[in-house]
Amino acid sequence: MLYLLDANILINANNSYYPIGQVPEFWSWLRHQGETGQVKIPREIFEEIQAGRKDGDSLLDWIADAGSEAALLLDEDVDPNLVQRVVVDGYASDLTDVEVEKLGRDPFLIAYGLANVVDRCVVTAEVSAAKKQRQNKRIPDACRVLLVPCCGPFDLNRALGFSTAWNR
Repeated sequence: MLYLLDANILINANNSYYPIGQVPEFWSWLRHQGETGQVKIPREIFEEIQAGRKDGDSLLDWIADAGSEAALLLDEDVDPNLVQRVVVDGYASDLTDVEVEKLGRDPFLIAYGLANVVDRCVVTAEVSAAKKQRQNKRIPDACRVLLVPCCGPFDLNRALGFSTAWNR
């Protein structure tokens, strides 16, 4: 299974439960998972992370300094037809330009998962909110409609066996 990470996986981990300076084992494990091809991040999602850069951003420093981008970057182009299908079937067929803009890069992430629903899983910190519709729909709910496997960050950790002693 290839796990495709949403930007919020890295951002939340660093800001909340696995700060880079306090739990470096998580970050080396994540890079290792990228090197072995089990975890990847689409270019569009990397761009989303980089767009939020602020001074002294340890997450972006980790991506650049540790060679993590090379390990984690998904080396493929998105199928524009799949992105369109995600928008139309996963969100709504009549979204306005403003609504499409509010979706951000989410349709790209889901489209990479849709490219191979048997062997791919979208990983996001977003949780289902079934009542939300159109541009407000959450990634897990759009994935459910499209039959794209989706899980949360701790599901990923369990599936791939994260432990602070993973490399001993």
